[in-house]
Amino acid sequence: GIGGIMRALRTIPVLEDFARDMEAVCPNAWFLNYTNPMSMLCKAMQTYSKVEVTGLCHSVQHTIGLLAGWLQVPSREINYLCAGVNHQAFYLKLEHNGRNLYPDLLKKLEEPEIYQQEIVRNEMCKQLGYYVTESSGHASEYNQWFRKRPDLIEKYCTHGTGWNPGLYAFSLNLRLKRKDHWREEIDEWIDNTPVNPNKGVEYAAEIFNARFGDQKPFVFNGNVINDGCIPNLPADACVEIPVVADKYGFQKTYVGNLPAHLAILVGTTAQIENLVVEATMEKNREKLIHAVMMDPLTSAVCSLEEIRQMCDELFEVNKEFLGDFT
Repeated sequence: GIGGIMRALRTIPVLEDFARDMEAVCPNAWFLNYTNPMSMLCKAMQTYSKVEVTGLCHSVQHTIGLLAGWLQVPSREINYLCAGVNHQAFYLKLEHNGRNLYPDLLKKLEEPEIYQQEIVRNEMCKQLGYYVTESSGHASEYNQWFRKRPDLIEKYCTHGTGWNPGLYAFSLNLRLKRKDHWREEIDEWIDNTPVNPNKGVEYAAEIFNARFGDQKPFVFNGNVINDGCIPNLPADACVEIPVVADKYGFQKTYVGNLPAHLAILVGTTAQIENLVVEATMEKNREKLIHAVMMDPLTSAVCSLEEIRQMCDELFEVNKEFLGDFT
């Protein structure tokens, strides 16, 4: 949505600075990005710098853990193929010992206590047939179905037992609440949280081990330029697909086409993100406004004239971070 687009405009120049420093000082280093908006930031660095970049999001493995709990199957035993763009990647295959788990999952989603935990993406799975990786809060920002009317926000985004992004200014209020005492919170966390020596689910350590050649290759879902790995998405888009890390580098894997209806949904996001990155690098105000006009949620709520007015206001309040957009 518009929030993510404006965040990309503010953040891409910062990553440009990182890239220029790395090109000068450590040109063979790898850049692992954990920052949102993931696809647009990675796309900018992958297209406009020589730095080797991949983006890491934990939504894929966290969601497998969630589904494993619902299905009462050990997560390490689930065989899956997940692909799309960040926050809009779908489990195209979900199996246990060769058995398709989707019929069992769809039955589970009929249970109110399960459905209420992730209302938005549970509803998406029921209607679209595939489970999306990202939480209901993020998932609801990428499409036109849930946040365009007060009654829909009330139904899908307010009353779930998980994160409730339908509350007005939910994310902003979290930051405002913390802004005066975030240092104290961090100190308290460091002082009172026991160190856990067990390996977590984040990818970075395994990537380091594989790249240094100290262990076998490691497969993870990374954010890379498509280059035909998903043929029915733009070839120059930043996609989230299985990637192999080994001592030779990052090797992309061929996924194949997304189901046609998912390709429309994900392809719209990919094309918008491409245009945002292009507009940012060119400092082209008109291209950026056109990208916002195509955003599904923004266009479901606002007219063309309202979108242009909103962008003008956002350019004004963000001008110290954006530079000169012509």
